Amino acid sequence: MDPLLLARLQFATTASIHFLFVLVTLGLVTLLVYLQTAWLLTRKPVYERLTRFWGTFYLVNYALGITTGIVMEFQFGLNWSGLSRYVGNVFGAPLAIETLVAFFLESTLLGMWIFGWHRLRRGVHLALLYGVAITAYASAFWILVANSWLQHPVGYEERDGVAHLTDFGALLTNPAFGNAFGHVVSAALTTGGFLMAGIASWQLIRRTRDYEAFRKSLRIGVVTATFGITMAVGFGFAQFGYLGEIQPTKFGNDEDKAAAAADFAARFGGSPTDYLPPAWVGAPLGFMILIAFTLMWVWVFIPFFYRDWIIRLKFPLVLLMIATPLPFAAAIFGWFFRELGRQPWVAYGLLHTEDAVTKTSGAVMLTSFTALLLVLVLADWVLLARVAHRGTADPALGRRPDEPHPEPADRPEPVLGPIGGTSW
Repeated sequence: MDPLLLARLQFATTASIHFLFVLVTLGLVTLLVYLQTAWLLTRKPVYERLTRFWGTFYLVNYALGITTGIVMEFQFGLNWSGLSRYVGNVFGAPLAIETLVAFFLESTLLGMWIFGWHRLRRGVHLALLYGVAITAYASAFWILVANSWLQHPVGYEERDGVAHLTDFGALLTNPAFGNAFGHVVSAALTTGGFLMAGIASWQLIRRTRDYEAFRKSLRIGVVTATFGITMAVGFGFAQFGYLGEIQPTKFGNDEDKAAAAADFAARFGGSPTDYLPPAWVGAPLGFMILIAFTLMWVWVFIPFFYRDWIIRLKFPLVLLMIATPLPFAAAIFGWFFRELGRQPWVAYGLLHTEDAVTKTSGAVMLTSFTALLLVLVLADWVLLARVAHRGTADPALGRRPDEPHPEPADRPEPVLGPIGGTSW
């Protein structure tokens, strides 16, 4: 089979799966910061239970997300040697910073947070979590800086057939970066909010014993999802204002697309049609917008918080459960539009995708990497399902060394009375 097709399929599979882990990581760490801050300020036990429960959920996703990230980075050397050779001097700088931030600083702070329970002062322990959140956002920041340069190369000059970075500041002011970063962060908050609301809804439907904890999770999740989807739509539409200018073959009108394609053909050879992205590239954008406008109606549930009608009626809980996977689908559609839209370029207007690929890429590598990723995804799903099913009864995170495992009779009981006429 064609090495280019195999390499593209492999990277698309790896990046899509890894991106889902990233969304959960960014979304949940933000909610964790809120929960542990509330615990520090109020000293209410319910916030401790929530911090330990959602912290366990976060750690499972983080560990497997890091693994998928490592698998993805291997591909730059294995499958895309042409990319590394031509733009490594530019593209490598933000990736190196991201590696230092994510794999060293963030992991170190997270390890100290995990093992610092009951060993550090509460304020110090919370500061570690703030550090984890900041470094997580910094990691996403530098990844988007690198990706945005591929979308719209700036601040470089070509010498001896190789791109060299000449203006680091231009990477940070790249028009392809700012709103895209805000869009990704907002999408992560949306995903984290819907995930928290969906799991809380499931627990409440199955009549969880810790009613108070998941009632709070439901409220926090719905409010976060409302804020996140509103910001995501805003940052998304803000990108349309300049996208046609920096990538005219992707988002310009028909006249601009034809002119840009003809210019590329004159400069690089071939037919103008060779420089147009797939005709169906707008379909993922349409699906993403459709899902986004569907999810924006989450604010309708907020008035139902009054007297817990959102729980008494039950059907809002079912709707929130059904909506839980939709932010993930929207994110994948958005990634497809962003990446496919710049084809046939790997670095828009500079380097063809076919010139960046390693010619020895093969089906064995695609199969092995895909199989590994599927195993990791399955492991993540099984572990997260177990954490969600156990609830707040006995999270290992934050348990004192001398703390006994609670028996069923010792687990938190519901703090509210009858719901729908039935006492819990």
